Amino acid sequence: MSSSRMALPFVSSSALRSIRLDPRIQAKNLVYRPLASTVDSAPTDQETTVSAISPAAPDVATVKVASGTSAADALAAAGVSPNDAVVVRDVASGLLHDLAWVPDADVEVEPVSPRSPDGLAVLRHSTAHVLAQAVQALYPGTRLGIGPPIENGFYYDFLPSRPFTPEDLGAIEKKMAEIIKSGQRFVRRPITDDEARVELADEPFKLELIDLKGSAVPDEASVEVGSDGLTMYDNVDARTGERAWTDLCRGPHLPTTRRIPAFTLMRTAAAYWRGSEKNPQLQRIYGTAWASRDDLKAYLAQLEEAAKRDHRKIGTELDLFSFPEEIGPGLPVFHPKGGVLRKEMEDYARRRHEEEGYEFVYSPHITKGVLFEISKHLEWYAESMYPPMHLDAEVGPDGELRKQGQDYYLKPMNCPMHCLIYRARGRSYRELPLRLFEFGSVYRYEKSGVVHGLTRVRGMTQDDAHIYCAPEQLRDELRSLLTFVLGLLRDYGLEDFYLELSTKDPEKFVGRDEDWEVATATLAEVAAESGLDLVPDPGGAAFYGPKISVQVRDAIGRAWQMSTIQLDFNLPQLFELEYQGSDGERHRPVMIHRALFGSIERFVAVLTEHYAGAFPAWLAPVQVVLIPVTDQQVPYLQGVAAKLTDRGVRAEVDESDDRMQKKIRTAQRAKVPFMLIGGATDEEAGAVSFRYRDGEQRNGVDVDAAVEEVVEFIARRVNPSPTAADFS
Repeated sequence: MSSSRMALPFVSSSALRSIRLDPRIQAKNLVYRPLASTVDSAPTDQETTVSAISPAAPDVATVKVASGTSAADALAAAGVSPNDAVVVRDVASGLLHDLAWVPDADVEVEPVSPRSPDGLAVLRHSTAHVLAQAVQALYPGTRLGIGPPIENGFYYDFLPSRPFTPEDLGAIEKKMAEIIKSGQRFVRRPITDDEARVELADEPFKLELIDLKGSAVPDEASVEVGSDGLTMYDNVDARTGERAWTDLCRGPHLPTTRRIPAFTLMRTAAAYWRGSEKNPQLQRIYGTAWASRDDLKAYLAQLEEAAKRDHRKIGTELDLFSFPEEIGPGLPVFHPKGGVLRKEMEDYARRRHEEEGYEFVYSPHITKGVLFEISKHLEWYAESMYPPMHLDAEVGPDGELRKQGQDYYLKPMNCPMHCLIYRARGRSYRELPLRLFEFGSVYRYEKSGVVHGLTRVRGMTQDDAHIYCAPEQLRDELRSLLTFVLGLLRDYGLEDFYLELSTKDPEKFVGRDEDWEVATATLAEVAAESGLDLVPDPGGAAFYGPKISVQVRDAIGRAWQMSTIQLDFNLPQLFELEYQGSDGERHRPVMIHRALFGSIERFVAVLTEHYAGAFPAWLAPVQVVLIPVTDQQVPYLQGVAAKLTDRGVRAEVDESDDRMQKKIRTAQRAKVPFMLIGGATDEEAGAVSFRYRDGEQRNGVDVDAAVEEVVEFIARRVNPSPTAADFS
């Protein structure tokens, strides 16, 4: 080898600071570590994720806050309306502060709108405080967990004397409304650790968080404690100035409870403290809050529409898949119609991969544990793997162990096996980039509480590719790969994208800091060149390298993570992968992990909800249903169906005893793209009548012409449903 370190091409870190953030994006976490800190100390925008309801406020000019002046007074002097700011952002540090904040030195700040990403997070976190205050007022003795803002809402964890009921939620909402109407002020109060322990002596979970301060604090608990000093937030009565309630919190918060214009509580759930089954089980109350009542109504309407599109419901109605209890949670089976849908998806993806120069490989479902020892998965990923199977031990008749057994594992990843395929023989630079592809089944032990339909499963099939290239090929390969990924997703009818850049978790990574920095900058530059909005995800990378993930918004504006493009400078070294360069020396390749769909199961779920089950004609499990007006037309339509099936169309004749109108309704409920109706007059004329999903109809179309229209429409692979206008 000429060097054990990969000579990745240099990329200026300025690419990270030129990222264009999506204006419709909503903050994931209240506290943000700048992405650029992995490269240099320049501040960047806040970490974000998607909200489909509230648009962000437009960019605003900065305001100077003089030393000894509150941010609120400075904004008022600058003419900023009180309704246009809930907190301010320190331009220099990027940190958020209450409007009551009085800096020690002159600073430049930006007012943060309640509709902005950070403004919504502050609004929701303040609403979570009001929720906790209401619960403790109604149910004295209830212990507090944590109450962070989350995507589209908030929650708070409690340890009550009994589980909450739906009736309790109504009472809690009423009490929250009273607190909001009273206009209590949120007041920040610094406190020492010892003082906090005394004040919170009856709150065991808060005491545990105090002990965590300065250590690895869970993300959701970061709203309460961090590495700096502790603070309490008091809810102060607007008339008397007395403290009405208090909570351990880092803030910032709204000025008063009256700044909460619209909220509702959604549901309750059980949740283990800090996410561990070894800890006490708490009661979690979920809620949502928005910057206006109209935004709240729009969000609730979106939820209603999402419920109609739930892939679990549609999957049952269309007979696509099921989750047999006898098999176990997170282990779906696909029925014949679901199998057709899945096969069409896979076949098209396979063809496109062949066109892009990928080579197909196959690997087994289980392997010796030593493989995952080499890859470090047993060191970093064991909690998500199924327990080992101890096999191959040989015991003599006297009970003596003659041969040691070995641990075998269901594979959670395909990448180690692909590395073995690469290493099976010597490689030349002329073979690179080498693109290996597999529809590989993997198994991951997800906790039963997080398993959800097809979107979170324990057994899945990944459209998994691993690309091995020379360092100097990396940037071009990433460009072409991103273009391929976006193009293929568009082929399935997904059009609205943004990108997320996941960077190093400082507590969980392998490799050199310098390699991570350069690899991250390379990904950022390629992402920026795509013209798509890029969202930072600090600490979200796997332990072996940074990644770009493609986020897709569906037909009702929800965001789904789809494709991932991940750099890996760990496995090539662990597996001692090499190639002979043009200089005759041995070099180490760069490895790129890429799963385009994420998993086949999850992609089926996404498309099912995106299309509400009305799949494009080329994907639909049944493309044509032929409906006889009377039983006498069944043989005639069977002949028409035969012509269609001979041309590769999935066609069925409804031979049931139902009347014609019921057969039409059945086909409509099955969301079949083409209905061909035949009566006595049609049979005499050698014709059929078209009926489409939207209810439009075309009568008296010659059979051969009808067959050609259907075949040609399907062959075009267009994604909108066919209508009469397509054939006029």
